[in-house]
Amino acid sequence: MNKQLSSRILLPFIALLLLLFTINFVSAANKTESKAEVKHKLVIQVSTDDKRTQKIALNNAVNLQKHYGVDNIDIEIVSYGPGLGLMTAKSEFAKRVESLSMQDITFSACMNTMKKVKKKTGKLPKLLKGVGTVPAGVARIMELQEQGYSYIRP
Repeated sequence: MNKQLSSRILLPFIALLLLLFTINFVSAANKTESKAEVKHKLVIQVSTDDKRTQKIALNNAVNLQKHYGVDNIDIEIVSYGPGLGLMTAKSEFAKRVESLSMQDITFSACMNTMKKVKKKTGKLPKLLKGVGTVPAGVARIMELQEQGYSYIRP
């Protein structure tokens, strides 16, 4: 009778332990999978001609790509006003901007600012290869935030 009683208790107990182990294993796998599925989104504002600040903006983008992995973060750097110079042929960081544009970092120049420059100088600023334009830099930042992008202004 003791053997029957112990096997009646022991078998369900072992089955329960296996079930709990399986549930815990599947839960841990789902947590790991969901972390990898998170797609971070970041917009970086550049509205100053201060070289140190522009360098920090570029460094922030690179560091976050390294931290999360290129496939796990979308980054867009938006320039307007005096910050537009970062994305022009006269930029001290021209080669770096062109290189980063090929590494899944989006560069957007404000067309409002470009039109103001044209009004003063008679010609549009020459943008670097890989730099796109948006109608209004501030509006672009707002739209990206509405799409869930985090915002940084170095």
